[in-house]
Amino acid sequence: MASAAEGAAEKIPFWPTVREALRGSRRDYTSGPIGRAILLLAIPMVLEMVLESVFAVVDVFWVSRLGPDAVATVGITESMLAILYAVAIGLSMAATATVARRTGEKNPEGASSAAVQAIALGIAIAVPIGITGALFAPKLLTLMGANASIVRTGAGFTRVMLGMNVVIVLLFLINAIFRGAGDAAIAMRVLWLANIINLLLDPCLIFGLGPFPALGVTGAAVATTCGRGTAVLVQFVTLFRGQRRIVVARRHLRLDPAVMLRMLRLAGNGMVQAVVGTASWLGLVRILSTFGSAAIAGYTIAIRIIVFAILPSWGMSNAAATMVGQSLGAGKPDRAEKSVWIAGFYNMIFLGCVGIVFVTLAGPIVSLFTTDPAVTPIAVRGLRTVSYGFLFYAYGMVTVAAFNGAGDTFTPTIINLFCFWLWEIPLAWFLARRAGFGPPGVFWAIAIAFSTVAVVGAITFRRGGWKRKKV
Repeated sequence: MASAAEGAAEKIPFWPTVREALRGSRRDYTSGPIGRAILLLAIPMVLEMVLESVFAVVDVFWVSRLGPDAVATVGITESMLAILYAVAIGLSMAATATVARRTGEKNPEGASSAAVQAIALGIAIAVPIGITGALFAPKLLTLMGANASIVRTGAGFTRVMLGMNVVIVLLFLINAIFRGAGDAAIAMRVLWLANIINLLLDPCLIFGLGPFPALGVTGAAVATTCGRGTAVLVQFVTLFRGQRRIVVARRHLRLDPAVMLRMLRLAGNGMVQAVVGTASWLGLVRILSTFGSAAIAGYTIAIRIIVFAILPSWGMSNAAATMVGQSLGAGKPDRAEKSVWIAGFYNMIFLGCVGIVFVTLAGPIVSLFTTDPAVTPIAVRGLRTVSYGFLFYAYGMVTVAAFNGAGDTFTPTIINLFCFWLWEIPLAWFLARRAGFGPPGVFWAIAIAFSTVAVVGAITFRRGGWKRKKV
């Protein structure tokens, strides 16, 4: 903690640093002041994650006008997409770790080759998932506990979101490549573009404004997919244009079995890690579905608001992961470790402030999304309860990301397995069903699990085994 306080106390010219970060810094992150390096990476990464979270909040804002069944549809579909996000995140972990390590080693050819292999793996995984999701969307909703009304309302939304999942995977993956290379500003800008398109199309396609058809909740899926798809096209143009830290040329467009196998080993653990963590949301939704549509809708609104707050913190965590990967590549493990504690300190300040706002203003915040008397109390209670774990989770997010940045995707997998599947889900079921707390019991289980991740992650990180991981 002393190193974190020392790093936070560095005299950093704030506004010049912000301007440099937004322009896209050309600095070498393996040398120089650590605090400034973290901010140069974190500012665009935080803004990128803010913009990613806008997708979720904007959709719920408009969809909530269609009633609880529409909101429940979004919540259930997002829970199914959690598996897909896990795949994308797992591949992204491998891409970031490999590209960052090659960048730290001053090996741009290796970084470009790794980028191509990661993209090829992402497409190969996303296509069969998309076909399955498009064909069996109604059945998948039913399996998740949706009633007949929700299936009628939301089958189109689920079909589009699952069927076009390749844009989600590629958006995550290519941005992870940019971040690993230290080109965080590019990742931020493509999210700006995607969100502008989504913001414009969402109300038009949901309610049929002007020449657009009224697609209802399905319109939200179409708008989001159009925004993300456009961003992916821009990502590819940027990769091939040859003006950034990482460039893909024609000579890189071949499959390299050695690189792919190495990435698959990293990605395999990363996928399992992310599946273990994010699939726990499926279990929570399944528990809540026994309490009706209002409980699922309240949960969906609360979690979307929480995601809006937590995703920027993932930006800080991603900055730490890049610093760890590049510092290890440059042979500077002590710099890597110090970077993590400084980033965790910054993250704790941010999430602590957000938690205070959510606890004190939960009612007014939820009222922006719903005034339904059955949904509002559940959402308010959920927002307040989960926020109690924010201070702990700030450090947990950074330490887990640091393991991944070092290429140690196995340790966080075990942490997630214990904290979420073996702890959170049984605890949620016990508190909600056996102890009689109902939906609030699920929210308490989330807060407790968040805190457990932080404690276990910090203790394990201090042992330092990640410093010896080869990528």
